[in-house]
Amino acid sequence: MTPREVEPRANKLPRSAVITLGGNAILPARGTGTFEEQLAITRVTMEPIARLIHEGVTVVLSHGNGPIVGNILIRNEAARDQIPPMPLDVCGADSQGGIGYMMQQTLQNELHRIGIHRPVVTMVTQVIVDERDPAFRRPTKPIGPFYSHERARTLAKEKGWTVVEDAGRGYRRVVPSPKPLEIVEIAAIRKLVQDGNVVIAAGGGGIPVSRQWDGTLHGVEAVIDKDLASSLLGRLLDSEALLIVTGVDRVAVHFGKPDQRDLTTATASELERFMAEGHFPQGSMGPKIQAAIEFVRSGGGSVFITSPEKIREALEGTAGTRIVRD
Repeated sequence: MTPREVEPRANKLPRSAVITLGGNAILPARGTGTFEEQLAITRVTMEPIARLIHEGVTVVLSHGNGPIVGNILIRNEAARDQIPPMPLDVCGADSQGGIGYMMQQTLQNELHRIGIHRPVVTMVTQVIVDERDPAFRRPTKPIGPFYSHERARTLAKEKGWTVVEDAGRGYRRVVPSPKPLEIVEIAAIRKLVQDGNVVIAAGGGGIPVSRQWDGTLHGVEAVIDKDLASSLLGRLLDSEALLIVTGVDRVAVHFGKPDQRDLTTATASELERFMAEGHFPQGSMGPKIQAAIEFVRSGGGSVFITSPEKIREALEGTAGTRIVRD
C-alpha cells in the first residue's frame, strides 16, 4: 500500500490502515433514517479520513450495513405482493452500492476541498465462505423486520427460514454468520490501491458466496461479520493498522457497571482472557475483539477501536483502545 501525491506522513500515524465503519455510524438507531441524514453523518465521518490521506496514510475503507440492509429487507416484505423479494446476497450487494456511493461521494468532495486529487472507488466485493461452516447449522444473526407469530410460522414453512422470538418485540429471521475465508476481488483491490486510488471494499462483511467443485461461485443466504472481513482485508493488503470505528470511545471491561474499566492498551492474550470471562458478548464487542486478535496474531501491526469523533487521535495513540500482539 503506497501513498501518492501527499504531504509527508505525521510521525505517529501508521503508513497504511484499513478503516471500518459500523453501520450504526451511518444510520444511528435514534436517527430519522432519511438519506439526507445518512449523507450528513457520512460527510462528518469522512473529514478526518480525508485529513489522514492528506498526511500520507494509505487508507482502505470498509463499513457495516446492519441497519440499512435491514431496511432493504423491510421494503422486500412491504412490497412482496408487487415485486419479488430479492435473496439476501443481493440485498447485501445493494447495500454495498448505496453505502459505498455515500462514502465515495462525501470523501471525494472532502478531498477536493482540501486540495487532494485522488480517485475514490467502491468495489462490490464477494467473500468466500464454507457451506460446511458450523454457523450454517446454528443460525444466530437476526435480520430484517419483526413479524407476528402467525406470519413468522408461515415464512418459516414456505421459505425454510429459522425464525425466533426477539426480546418480546416479535419474531425475526436469523441467518448464519460464517467465517470469511477469501476475498474474491483482492487482486483488483490491491492493484487499485497501488495505483493511488482510495478503495471502499468488503462492505457489510462482503457478499457471502461459496465456490463450487467446478470453480464457479454462487450467493449464500448468510451475513458475514464486517469486522472479521475487515481484519482479513487488512491482512491480505499487509496493512500496518486496522481501525474499527464503533459507538464507544474505548473498549471496556465490566461495561455499564459501577466498576467499568476502560482499556487504553491491551494485548491479544489479555483480550482472550477478558473474552473468556464474558466481557465481550457476541452481539456487540465480541466480533471486534476477535477480529483484532486475528489481525495482530497474523502479523498485522496494531488495531485501534474508537468512536467516529476520535479517529485521528486513536491512530496517534492518544484516544481509543490500542490492541497489540503479545
